[in-house]
Amino acid sequence: MYQLKINDLCEQEFLNQYWQKKPLLIKQGFTDFQDPIEAEELAGLAMEESIESRIVTNHNNDWQAYQGPFEDFEKLTEQHATLLVQAVDHWHSDAAQLLHPFRFIPNWRIDDLMISYSTPKGGVGPHLDQYDVFIIQGQGKRHWRVGLPDPTLKQFAQNKKLLQVEQFEAVIDCILEPGDILYIPPGCPHEGYAIENALNYSVGFRAPNQQDLFSSFADHVIDTDSGQKRYTDHTLALRDSKGELLQSETDKVKTLMQALLNNDELFKHWLGNTLSQAKHEMDLAPLEEPITCEQMSDLITNNAEEFERLGGVRAIYQQLEDALLLSINGENYPLPLCDLNAVTLLTDHDYVNTDDLNAAQPSLVFIQTFTTLVNEGMWFN
Repeated sequence: MYQLKINDLCEQEFLNQYWQKKPLLIKQGFTDFQDPIEAEELAGLAMEESIESRIVTNHNNDWQAYQGPFEDFEKLTEQHATLLVQAVDHWHSDAAQLLHPFRFIPNWRIDDLMISYSTPKGGVGPHLDQYDVFIIQGQGKRHWRVGLPDPTLKQFAQNKKLLQVEQFEAVIDCILEPGDILYIPPGCPHEGYAIENALNYSVGFRAPNQQDLFSSFADHVIDTDSGQKRYTDHTLALRDSKGELLQSETDKVKTLMQALLNNDELFKHWLGNTLSQAKHEMDLAPLEEPITCEQMSDLITNNAEEFERLGGVRAIYQQLEDALLLSINGENYPLPLCDLNAVTLLTDHDYVNTDDLNAAQPSLVFIQTFTTLVNEGMWFN
């Protein structure tokens, strides 16, 4: 298991002083760092149809980006090239362990683990991200420059697949060695180029914008056949101009729409659904012979078994007025409030053992839910 050390800061001090505020160089954040994956394994993942990957090259300042999957790696040249593979935590259990030290950030904010392999002078150029990221240096060395947010910086497309930003003033200019980490908040320009063959691990975070949220909420309203209340105007009066839309009418329409957002049950069910959805495919392996609820109950009561959460599974919960709402990869599972301890065992830990579950005294509904999740391959032993 990887142990994160944030210089001389505790986690809360880091959140207070740096999170979404300013970048930070963390020297030897992971002591004696060992790569959880080899470059050859990463290339193997990039050959899979279901895994998002790309190669970026910058020969003679001619930037090109190629989408995977790849049948060969002739474009991954000996210099000026980078292979990037998204959501590796969904497919590689050892690599997924790199997310664990960063789970002092709430589950719903953590997105995925992107891994890149670069040959000397390879990179993706100066760019901005609209989300927080921790970049961990693995094998090799990489030269990084990071600036502060600057709204005057112009972004431009080198080609249709590669958005970059003009040159910026750096507040961090350093060479990362294995175990070093960069924290970069949203909107901070940054660029990194390999000095030698290098592996980098990027822990990214979700930051949905208003457009994404409203679009998803509208879909949920339609899917659940909600929002059927119509506009009414029982106090309609004659007016001088028939073409005028009065402010009072504008306010009534806004109130009608706002009522949906104020519907707490509707809103929280949508929020659990959308924030727990995985953006990438997963290496799911449902049980060939599903176990029954009775068998699961017996396992919890009488056996010492350990279940591991599959990499990429997004698990969050909300406390409603009279129930818990457990949300797993876009599905909601209502549970009684008495299952809070059992639920946190699932959401807060990568592993859960039956002794702890038994001590939590789970309800029958929880056991039925956990049986479903195990049968689907979300948890396995």
